[in-house]
Amino acid sequence: MNANEMIAVQFEANRSHLRAVAYRMLGSLSEADDAVQEAWLRLSRSESSDIQNLGGWLTTVVARVCLDLLRSRKTRSEETLETQMTEPVAKTGTGADPEQEAILAESVGLALLVVLDTLGPAERLAFVLHDMFAVPFEEIAPIVGRSEDATRQLASRARRRVQGADRVRESGLHASELAGQREVVDAFLAAMHAGDFEGLIAVLDPDVVVRADGPEAVREIHGARNWAKGALAYQARFRDAQFARFMQPALVDGAVGIVLAPGGKLSRALRFTIADGKIREVEIIVSPERLRKLDLAVLNR
Repeated sequence: MNANEMIAVQFEANRSHLRAVAYRMLGSLSEADDAVQEAWLRLSRSESSDIQNLGGWLTTVVARVCLDLLRSRKTRSEETLETQMTEPVAKTGTGADPEQEAILAESVGLALLVVLDTLGPAERLAFVLHDMFAVPFEEIAPIVGRSEDATRQLASRARRRVQGADRVRESGLHASELAGQREVVDAFLAAMHAGDFEGLIAVLDPDVVVRADGPEAVREIHGARNWAKGALAYQARFRDAQFARFMQPALVDGAVGIVLAPGGKLSRALRFTIADGKIREVEIIVSPERLRKLDLAVLNR
């Protein structure tokens, strides 16, 4: 085996790791694969004998490529939410298998991908590399062009956003209350997954009020049985696409709720008001303008 073949073998050994880093950075499987391919091109043009830690070198290269892509998103006219996914059966990217991307998004966490997409490029890179892949801050700092302390602050700020720490503190919810509300949401999702009408009724207040924004006006639905029938009927339209699999608990503006995010791309959000173990009010947010302004965070168990 010659030197070039050896480098190719070593690169392939790192490919899955590099893809994982790039996907969490970019939230797009096709873009992640492009970033990994760019790392291979740069490696093939480099003097590989001078690289002491190939895995670290490749991770740095992929991170820089991803950072450039994230920054370019901020400076160009981005695709609006109106033209992004509005139904769960739509494709999530070009040049990538939608089913493969959906599986990857679920493995990472749909809510996490949605929240990561709200971070600034440097914040996202610092958080992903340090908190998800244990890259030291001293190695991340040169990539983002900041001091080590400033990079540490970037990751800390991103961590608070991801965990919703500030919003939870503002809401005054205790950990036990949050855990109890999470159980209600989990029961709601389990019923949706199973298409269980009675299971939905069990977690809804009989007089639940559901408000859904629309193109013309806010629509209201009253009563647990009315909304449960409508929710399951809506899901049935997309049963082949396993509609419920794209729903995941999240903090929505500091309240316990759900994000619907096929492939990690936010399509709608549900904000719950929960009391006495029942969902009393639901706000369904589908307006692209409102979705952009939501303060979202991951709801950990």
